[in-house]
Amino acid sequence: MIPLRGIPELGEGDDLAAEILGAARRVGGLESGDVLVVAQKAVSKVEGRTVRLADVEPSERAQELAGDGDARRMEVILRETRTVVRARPPLVIAETSHGFVCASAGVDSSNAGRVETVVLLPRDPDASAAGLREALLEATGAEVAVIVSDSFGRAWRQGTTDVALGVAGLTPILDLNGRRDSVGYELHSTQIAVADEIAGAAELVMGKTDAVPAAIVRGVRISGEGSGAELLMPRERDLFR
Repeated sequence: MIPLRGIPELGEGDDLAAEILGAARRVGGLESGDVLVVAQKAVSKVEGRTVRLADVEPSERAQELAGDGDARRMEVILRETRTVVRARPPLVIAETSHGFVCASAGVDSSNAGRVETVVLLPRDPDASAAGLREALLEATGAEVAVIVSDSFGRAWRQGTTDVALGVAGLTPILDLNGRRDSVGYELHSTQIAVADEIAGAAELVMGKTDAVPAAIVRGVRISGEGSGAELLMPRERDLFR
């Protein structure tokens, strides 16, 4: 994992690909086969997915769910929410319009770049990943996979880990169904979330407070095509809802 340092604070309309390329050149450049992991907030900021809380008028529902928290922030969360899955004010677990189930519908105040501002998830993380991959290919000729990552909690584990929201240039799931283990047992339900594993590995060098919004993961030797949407748990198989 190679952290890409020196990327400045980003804003709407900034050229994310150019900033990543500049940071990558300082560590030797991109190579075909690399996986570039980019923090969701970097993508969201350049796509204008931020909201100033001063511009938000909270609804009665937002005030109810906010409890002692900021009802304006809760209003933004509700606007990004398809379904409230669980609520314990001021905590809300929500299903977003994308189908992600996560805390606060992915709305976050940390690393927003400005006070009284929250950052939303990209509208289409897979499209964001594909666009960035295309820009890097055009600029360098390198066949680089791209993952747009974010921190998610897990229903049965403490702590968060980064997962892949958007994917381009790799197969996100390694399906081992039908293969046999070392003693001949046939695997029937083993699927490995490779894109999530790569995102989690990259987070080790990106961190939450180090202003490193991207990293190169080299040596994984994985390719293919797919999308982050493939990692969503189908509702009929979701035992937690």
